[in-house]
Amino acid sequence: MAGLNRVMIIGSLGTDPEMRYTPNGSPVTSFRIAANRRYTSQDGERHEDTEWFTVVAWNQLAELCNQYLAKGRRAYVEGRLHSRSWEGQDGKTRFVNEIVASSVLFLDRPQGGQAGQPEGGQSQEPGGAVEAEDLPF
Repeated sequence: MAGLNRVMIIGSLGTDPEMRYTPNGSPVTSFRIAANRRYTSQDGERHEDTEWFTVVAWNQLAELCNQYLAKGRRAYVEGRLHSRSWEGQDGKTRFVNEIVASSVLFLDRPQGGQAGQPEGGQSQEPGGAVEAEDLPF
């Protein structure tokens, strides 16, 4: 039986992307993105919760994210959830959940409208399908 591991997030970057290279030369970019949820409680009080996610992009997608995204920019990220662990310098085991991006859609234009930047795509409902030809790169 086949499984499904798919995550879709729309939010704002909380950090500038950080690009590095693996020992074999593959580019990898990571950044944090915040997704907000607004709701009204039973007593009528309005609330807003923010959930933070770490996103990891590889190869050409890593290079594009590093080039065109920045703190505060809005993006749609689609990928899979990946959990990993490692031993810290203090000897304790650390755990992290990351979204390994398969596609990233830039939803707004950079401040100042710099030439050569992709214009971002059409905003879509979070449950809608995003096809390769809909991506701005």
